[in-house]
Amino acid sequence: MKIKEVIVVEGKNDTNKLKSILDCDTVETCGTHLSKSVLNQLKAFQKTRGIIVFTDPDAPGEMIRTKINEEIPNAKNAFIMKENARTSKKVGIEHASQEDIIASLTHLMTYDHESEKTMSWEMFNELGLNGKENSAKLREQVGNVLYLGKCNAKTLYKRINMLKLTKEQVEKVIEDIYE
Repeated sequence: MKIKEVIVVEGKNDTNKLKSILDCDTVETCGTHLSKSVLNQLKAFQKTRGIIVFTDPDAPGEMIRTKINEEIPNAKNAFIMKENARTSKKVGIEHASQEDIIASLTHLMTYDHESEKTMSWEMFNELGLNGKENSAKLREQVGNVLYLGKCNAKTLYKRINMLKLTKEQVEKVIEDIYE
C-alpha cells in the first residue's frame, strides 16, 4: 500500500514498523519536544504532499498530536486504540499489527480549526456521551467504531464535529453498538 502523505511518528521503531508494511515516508519527532526545524519540515511537507499525524496512543503522543495540529492547519490524523498497540509493558505504533495499522490509516480525520459545528453540546449530551453513568464506556465504544481513539467528552465532541457527523449519524453508531 502506497501512502502519498508523509507520516509523522515519534521514533525510529515506528518508522521501521510502517516501512515493513507500507510504501511510505516518515518524519520522526524524536520525543515530545518538537523542534522548530521539525515543525518547519512538516509545514513544508503539508504544502507539497500533506502529512498524517500517527502518534502513539498515550499522553505524550496526544501532546505531540495537539502541538502539530495547532501549528499546521488541515493535517490528517490517524488513531489507533491503545489495546491494539501495546505489549505487556509498552505502548506504541511499533507494537501494532499490520491489520490495525492499515485500518487506522484508512480512517483518517482532518483537523479543521474553522469547521462549523454539525452537533451541539446539548445534542451530544442527549446521546448519553456525557453526564451519564455509562458515558465514558459509550464514548470509548463510539471512538473505537469511528477510529477516533479513546477520548474524554470534550475531545470526542470536537472530533465528531471535525468529521461533520450529525446527531442522527452518531445515533446510528450508538444503536449499532447496542445491537
